[in-house]
Amino acid sequence: MATIKDQTHKRDLILRLKRVEGQLRGIQAMIDSGADCEAVTQQLSASRRALDKAFFNVLACAIQGTYDPAQPGANAKASVDKRLEHAAQLLAKFG
Repeated sequence: MATIKDQTHKRDLILRLKRVEGQLRGIQAMIDSGADCEAVTQQLSASRRALDKAFFNVLACAIQGTYDPAQPGANAKASVDKRLEHAAQLLAKFG
């Protein structure tokens, strides 16, 4: 299983999720205060896009985690096929 090892990537992802968390709290406050539905949906859409971006970054990490640079050259085709199959499975499961 792949994990996020790059500290900059990890920090950026955590900050993005904290911003989404703040957006969601703001949306809750908007709803509670009786804000216009169109304004609420605009904020929901922005939150969803931010969350989608985080999702795709983590999914890319999972796909890249299947890469094994120690794989011998003779098995390179099999390795690529295996990585592509795994990527397709991840996209089918989570995409």
